[in-house]
Amino acid sequence: MDEKKEFPLQERDYGAQILALIRSGLSDDEIREHLDEYHENDIAGIFEELTADEREFLRRIIGNETMSEIVSFLDDAGDYLSEIDADDAAEIIEQMDADDALEALDDLDEETRNEIFDLIEDTEIKEDIELLDSYEDNEFGSRMSTNYIVVKRNLSIKEIMKSLVSEAAENDNIYKIFVVNDDGSFYGAIDLKDLIVARSTVDPELLISTAFPFVYDKELISENIERVRGYSEDMIPVVSSATNALIGVITSTDIVELVDEERGDDYAKLAALSSEHEPDETLFESMKKRVPWLVALLFMGLVVSAVVGMFESVVDALPMIVSFQSLILGMAGNVGTQSLAVTVRALGNDDDNDWKNQFVTILKEIRVALFNGVVLGTISFLIVSAYLFVFASYGTVFVFSAAGCVGLAMCFAMTISGLTGAAIPICLYRCGVDPAVASGPLITTINDLVAVLSYYGLAWALLLNI
Repeated sequence: MDEKKEFPLQERDYGAQILALIRSGLSDDEIREHLDEYHENDIAGIFEELTADEREFLRRIIGNETMSEIVSFLDDAGDYLSEIDADDAAEIIEQMDADDALEALDDLDEETRNEIFDLIEDTEIKEDIELLDSYEDNEFGSRMSTNYIVVKRNLSIKEIMKSLVSEAAENDNIYKIFVVNDDGSFYGAIDLKDLIVARSTVDPELLISTAFPFVYDKELISENIERVRGYSEDMIPVVSSATNALIGVITSTDIVELVDEERGDDYAKLAALSSEHEPDETLFESMKKRVPWLVALLFMGLVVSAVVGMFESVVDALPMIVSFQSLILGMAGNVGTQSLAVTVRALGNDDDNDWKNQFVTILKEIRVALFNGVVLGTISFLIVSAYLFVFASYGTVFVFSAAGCVGLAMCFAMTISGLTGAAIPICLYRCGVDPAVASGPLITTINDLVAVLSYYGLAWALLLNI
C-alpha cells in the first residue's frame, strides 16, 4: 500500500509580494489589477515599509475609495492622513464607516482634525461621526457602526427584498436585516437566510425575531461585553436609551476588539497599572499609569515593615528566623495571586453571579489553599529541619520548633492568602467596583502583612516563650 504523500505548508508572505508588486515598475493598470487579489489588511500591513512617495503612488493608482478600506486597517491612520492633502484625507474619511472614521480622526492633532472634518462634504457621515463622538469611550454608542440594513415593519417580503437590494450598495452588513416601527423604535431582526428562502406570500411577522438581543447606547462596555459576546451574533443592534430608536450596531469584529481591550485592561489592573500600556506612549504617560499604585503600595509596604519592627525582640534573640521570612512571604503572595486570577475570571465569565456561587468560590479557594498549605508546610518542615541539623548547631528541640514554626506559618499564611485572594475581588464586585483593581501587588502586600504577623507571632510564641 502506497504511503500518503504529504505536501509541506507554504508560507504566505503576502507583504513581500505586495512590496515587490508596488516596486515592480509595471504599469498602473497592471499593478491595480494585481492588487485587487490581496486583502486590504495585508496591504495595510506593509505601509510602514513604504516611503511617502510610494504611499502616494499607491493612493493614486487605486483611488481614495479603495484607500479608505486600507486606512480602516491601519493602527496609525492619523499619521498617514497627516501626510496627504487635506482634501484627499477628507474624501477618504467620507468613504469609511463612521466608527473607523472617528478612530482615524482621533489619531490627529486638533488643528488637522478640524481642517479635515470641515472639508467633508457628506453631511450624513459628519452627523454619524458627531453622534459617535458624543458618547463616552466606555459606552456602546462610541463603538457602534452605522453600516447596517434597516426596514420598516409591515412591509411585504417583496418590499423587504427590494429595500435590501437598494441599501446593499451602501451598507454591506446584510446578514441581519433590522426592523423598526414607524417611529423608528427597534422591533426585531430577520435573518438573511430566512428571507431568501421565504415565499413571497409568507407573512414577514413569522420571520421577525422580536426578542433579538440588543444593547442601549449608554450602557457601559465593561459591564456588558461578556453578555454581548455570549450571543455569538454577527451584529448586535444599539438602541437609544432615550427614544428606543435603532441608531447603530455592534459588529462581531467590534466585539472581538472590545473583549481584547477589556482583557488588556484587566491584565493591566492585575499588574497594578491604571490602564493598559501602549508601546508608543511617552515616559510621562507610563509613569502616570504606574506611580499612583506604587505610592499606595509603598505605604502598605511601610505598614508591613512597621509590623516587623514590632517583633524586633524576636529578631534580636533569633536572627536565624529572618532567613526563612522571604520563603513565607513569597508562597503567601503566590497563592493570593492564583486565587485572585481564578476569582476574577469566574466573575467575568459566570452569568450567575449570585451570593451562593460566590460563597462557594471563596470556600473552594480556602480549601485548595489549606490543603496546598499542609503539603508545602510539611515539605518546608522537613527541609528546614534537615538544614538546621546539618548547617547549624542548635538542639533537637529548637530545630523541630523552628522548623514547625516555618511549616505552620506557611500553612496559615497560604490559607489566609486563598481567602483574601478570593474574598477581596468578590467584595469589590458586590460594591460595584471592577474586581480586577484587586491587583496582584495589592493582594500580595496584604498577604505579606498576614504572613509576617503569623510567622513572627509563632516564632515569639514557640521559640521564645516555649
